[in-house]
Amino acid sequence: MELILLRHGKAEDFHPGGDGDRALVEKGIKQSRQAGALLLKLDRRPDVVLTSPRLRAKQTAEHFCEAAEMPGPVIQPWIDCGMDPETAIKELAAFIDFERVMLVGHEPDFSSCVEWLLGVSGSGVEVKKGALVAMEVHPPAWHARLLFLVPPKLMR
Repeated sequence: MELILLRHGKAEDFHPGGDGDRALVEKGIKQSRQAGALLLKLDRRPDVVLTSPRLRAKQTAEHFCEAAEMPGPVIQPWIDCGMDPETAIKELAAFIDFERVMLVGHEPDFSSCVEWLLGVSGSGVEVKKGALVAMEVHPPAWHARLLFLVPPKLMR
């Protein structure tokens, strides 16, 4: 399985309704659409897009899907802030029949997941807002090989 991580785009710094209601700003919308356009151009669109329930992640996933010309995302509560690698792997087992699966979520969860899957915990991996990370993962051991990490600045 190819696992693609897309960190949500740039969002509001504050929302009176709380962290879960922070919306994307224009830059975040642009980042999300650029990621979708890139994977469409490279013919590497995921088979399914799974997203955190937080507004900024849902909006990122929706803009990505629109730009990538694919069906909308599926909300998965386990991708919310605080996702740990072990939980992610257990939940991803349900999607094992897909060739490419995308998760849209948050930091520091994604960096921890990348480090855990690559076996390089504590190495200082940081997934920037709007960045794409793709890994080839091999169940049942769930070890991975990095395919690419593209920061949003290179998607312009």
